[in-house]
Amino acid sequence: MTHVLILGAGGQIARVATDLFLKATDVQLTLYLRNARRLQYLDNSDRVGIVEGDVLDKKTLRSAMAGQDVVYANLSGRLEEQAKNIVETMRATGLKRLIFISSMGIYEEVPGERYRSVLDPYRNAARVIEASDLDYTILRPEWLNDRDEVEYGLTQKDQPFKNPTATVSRKSVADLVVRLATTPGLEIRSSLGVHKPE
Repeated sequence: MTHVLILGAGGQIARVATDLFLKATDVQLTLYLRNARRLQYLDNSDRVGIVEGDVLDKKTLRSAMAGQDVVYANLSGRLEEQAKNIVETMRATGLKRLIFISSMGIYEEVPGERYRSVLDPYRNAARVIEASDLDYTILRPEWLNDRDEVEYGLTQKDQPFKNPTATVSRKSVADLVVRLATTPGLEIRSSLGVHKPE
């Protein structure tokens, strides 16, 4: 059985991914977030463990990583520091597989757009991850919606982002996370743009 640690488990994409993991796989989940009360509705699942903690708390994070196979990070805030702590802690615990949610525009790959300082935390976090020896996949979704649909296309880091004025569903991004977490070797050391097909 695969064990997946979800960092930032109270986030919108992470909640959809949690639901998909539980419905479509036999994965064992550890949900890591600052306020565990937000996920009280999951307390009765024998496939879910909940850890209250900050990603910058090295001791708690290291404990949560013990016995995991995959780390999926869906974070906000001090992203570069969080990325550094995740990389260091994964290295210390021998974990290799990381799925990290970022944003479109971090490589200036959106035709005709220049996203400046607002994306610096995402850019810097991606640099930290890409400089590591981890088996990472960075996801760069476009603007998000809450539609109940799974429909998305992908671009690689060196390709222009497609259809950037559209929105892609959180469920689509969550579906990709589940596929990446449960398919060994899929898109290792890749940075994927996630868009709504034209």
